[in-house]
Amino acid sequence: MIRQLIRSYVGLVAVAIALFTVPVAFTLTDQLRDDTADSVKREADTMALLLGNGNPPSCAALEEMATAYTRQTPGKVEATARCDTVLPLPDQDAALAKALETGNPTTDWGSSFIWGPELKITVAARESKEDLDGRNRGPVVGAVRIVYDTGGLTERLWTIWGFRAGLAVAVLAVAAVIGAAAARRITRPLRQLNDMASKFSDGDLTARSPVTGPPETQTLARTLNQGAERLDTLVAAQRIFVADASHQLRTPLTALRLSLDNIADGVDDDFVREDVEQATAEVVRMSRLVNGLLVLARAEAKVSAAEPLDLGDIVRERLDVWRPAADERGVTITLGGSADGRLLVLTSPGHLDQVLDNVLSNALEVSPDGGTITVRVESRGDEVVLSVLDEGPGMSDTDKSRAFDRFWRGKGLTGKAGSGLGLAVVKQLVTDDGGTVALRDAPGGGLCVEIRLRAAAQRTGG
Repeated sequence: MIRQLIRSYVGLVAVAIALFTVPVAFTLTDQLRDDTADSVKREADTMALLLGNGNPPSCAALEEMATAYTRQTPGKVEATARCDTVLPLPDQDAALAKALETGNPTTDWGSSFIWGPELKITVAARESKEDLDGRNRGPVVGAVRIVYDTGGLTERLWTIWGFRAGLAVAVLAVAAVIGAAAARRITRPLRQLNDMASKFSDGDLTARSPVTGPPETQTLARTLNQGAERLDTLVAAQRIFVADASHQLRTPLTALRLSLDNIADGVDDDFVREDVEQATAEVVRMSRLVNGLLVLARAEAKVSAAEPLDLGDIVRERLDVWRPAADERGVTITLGGSADGRLLVLTSPGHLDQVLDNVLSNALEVSPDGGTITVRVESRGDEVVLSVLDEGPGMSDTDKSRAFDRFWRGKGLTGKAGSGLGLAVVKQLVTDDGGTVALRDAPGGGLCVEIRLRAAAQRTGG
């Protein structure tokens, strides 16, 4: 929009320059033509009077005047043979014939466009009579022609047009600078609104736009700010409700699971025990779902700021927690890459713990007995890549595109469905810390969860 405003402003200035400068330049050009023609014609008239007199003093004066004119100006004088002079004879052309026949002067610029290389003015010389008081009004007895070189006029023409062209360029440059400043000032409220919209798209519902600019943009800013305030209030209320509901549901679900465990311990009927186990499994799944909702609500609230933490320590701690569960299945968890070194990443406290718990839980769910889960940590410039690879069945491209959706549930090797919130929680937590997460095919089969985190500056001891 800024470019369009600048182009429009410069275009208007260019039109104004064209309307005022070009006509002036044409007027000056016409004036230069007329002044030159008038000056040359006056000289030619004077010389024609001397030629018309035809007496020796007049002929001598004609020759002297013509010689001086040729020496002082870019013109040269030609005259018909009436006086005994050394002046050259004019060419026998239509202009000379017309002047001799009618007695009227002729002007030939040599071109229909401005002028040619020479200006030719031919003036008829009439015979002098004593009763005419010095004015030759007798019959035409000859003609004087001045051939004027227009090279000097062309230089002056270029000066006229060149000066105005340079001035126009300078004015347009200044207009572009002023137009850019004006356009930025005009569009500043719109840019502020765009910044607010960008922050909204990134999930920052606290973004507000300053109420500045013309009345129209001020009204728009107030409307958007009011809508944002309302939306922020509604979303905050929703998060509070989800967190409170999840927290309140945890206690009765825990009590219900304990009751089912007591019932299972007190019955001998296999059918009843099987029903109780199924009910217990559903309670466990509901507990995981409630825990996932609580974690997701807290993650969306962004209650903590990212800080430099040692990724290696976090990874080793979580693997120690998950190894016993993996050993029961005969699954091996290995750690590779640069995990032995000190790699600091920017993350909120507790985020990576929950991320690893969800990813390792999913990997253990799909890993076959006797399989291997590989965890790698690598430093890549200003990023640290955490990868978790399993040897499960992997995912199709369609499943990968939906895996981070809330409540989308895949199937593990056991055929049990998850809560559908694990990977959604992972993406929310990683994104909040300024990282990214992606699903790829692992070499040799299986799934690779690749998490990219922002590297923090290494702290040195003093």
